[in-house]
Amino acid sequence: MITLYSIPESLYSAKLRIVMRMKGVEFEVVAPPGGYGSNAYKQVVPAGTVPAIVHDGFVLADSEAIAEYLNEVFPEPQMLPGDARARAKARERSRFHDTRLEPEVRAMFGQIAPGRNDELVATKGALINTRLGQLAGLVEGHQGLTLGDVGFPISFLWIDLFAPVLGWQLDWPDAVLAYRAALQADPFVTEELDSYRPHAEAWVASKTGG
Repeated sequence: MITLYSIPESLYSAKLRIVMRMKGVEFEVVAPPGGYGSNAYKQVVPAGTVPAIVHDGFVLADSEAIAEYLNEVFPEPQMLPGDARARAKARERSRFHDTRLEPEVRAMFGQIAPGRNDELVATKGALINTRLGQLAGLVEGHQGLTLGDVGFPISFLWIDLFAPVLGWQLDWPDAVLAYRAALQADPFVTEELDSYRPHAEAWVASKTGG
């Protein structure tokens, strides 16, 4: 049994649940004791961040490190390709998500409520359009769900929820739309999205009064 420390809105926790579901790993989701970033939680997870896992007494934080660990400890089904170049491309997509696309999405969590910074919102909307265009060049020839892909479905969902609130006009490249459709057709992604979407929608509604 793996304990996953998380909060309902955590994008990166959702990413890990997709991995664990695909591998058939038994897990339980637990709120950080004392709250996210609390001293009580840091007694368990020194970094005080989510997600984090405890597996047979082994504590690990950072979603990228956790995903790689899970893939090694539970090798079936393997979520990195066997070919070195294909593995590198999967990791390239993962890094692109975590360092290029997701940070632009995350920056908008503080801008959903009224009183937002319109200039920042417009700037980030333009950047997300740029990132989607860049992603189109990274998903050509994509086949099957890998560690490089599991972060994108949740970020795509948040983009969908944020766009009408923030007035974004987004241009989704055909290659990205096809990639997104392929990911969402995966049953383990579907299961996570069905579970996660109500929390995301409720969070947006709580900020907008919707």
